[in-house]
Amino acid sequence: MPMRILFLSEARKCTGSIDISIPRAAALGGLAVVGLGTVMAWGAYLYGQQHAIADSGGATNVEMRAMLEAERREIADAKAEQRAHLDALALKVAELQAHLMRLDALGDRLVEVGKLDREEFDFSTQPPVGGVDDTAADDSQTAVELSAEMAQIARTLADREQKLDALEWLLMSREVMAEVLPSGKPVKKGWLSSGFGKRTDPFNGKKSYHRGVDFAGKPGSDVVAVASGVVTRAERVPGYGNVVEIRHADGYSTRYAHNKKNLVDEGDVVSKGHTIALLGSTGRSSGPHVHFEVHRNGKVVNPARFLRPR
Repeated sequence: MPMRILFLSEARKCTGSIDISIPRAAALGGLAVVGLGTVMAWGAYLYGQQHAIADSGGATNVEMRAMLEAERREIADAKAEQRAHLDALALKVAELQAHLMRLDALGDRLVEVGKLDREEFDFSTQPPVGGVDDTAADDSQTAVELSAEMAQIARTLADREQKLDALEWLLMSREVMAEVLPSGKPVKKGWLSSGFGKRTDPFNGKKSYHRGVDFAGKPGSDVVAVASGVVTRAERVPGYGNVVEIRHADGYSTRYAHNKKNLVDEGDVVSKGHTIALLGSTGRSSGPHVHFEVHRNGKVVNPARFLRPR
């Protein structure tokens, strides 16, 4: 049975109709369904593409943020490493400055001990240097090269410091030994009037053994210690008159006899050059002088080898 579809046109004031059979209507309906499905499928495709693009853009943003964060971390690490290098260089500079201060102090001490010319050996100023400038503009040293050079300088300074310490110890030892071992004359003013050993006795004309040396001088002039030490005897002794004996280092002792007056007491500590008595003529003496003896480990030795200042 055919289907009739009526068309009404208000503009033209007319009507019309189309007779559609059942098979034709079914075909048209099928085509409509297919078209609608196609439209829906295309819409779904477009929607999916848009979401895919959006998702892709989101993933790209995440990757970019991750890359930026990684760059920030690398920059922070580089800055930390640079600060560590600068701190290490600062420590090296401080170490070198400490070495230089120590060497300056040692130099001043050695100039003093060695009695050197301070104008010639002035450790408070930089040594004069010079030369033609032939460096290139791009010859600046790297941090690694500077660090290596500073380390080498530090090793050199440490070596020089050790050697100067040894030299200072040697000079100080000599200075100490010169202070505590007998050296020089027992008078500030006077002359050698009798030597050591066999001689003719001035009182009986016989051969005798003189155990020291005599220095004649003005009565009441100074008798001085020839080395630092401890006074072990300060009294009047038969034959020697007023006597002072001093014990020194390394088994040495000295004796000063015929003094007009002793100025020290037993147990006193005296230094080299200290006035210990006044020159006189007490005891068995023919005139004002000081009888000077040197003993080593209890045995008398010739004082002649000690009369020159060390």
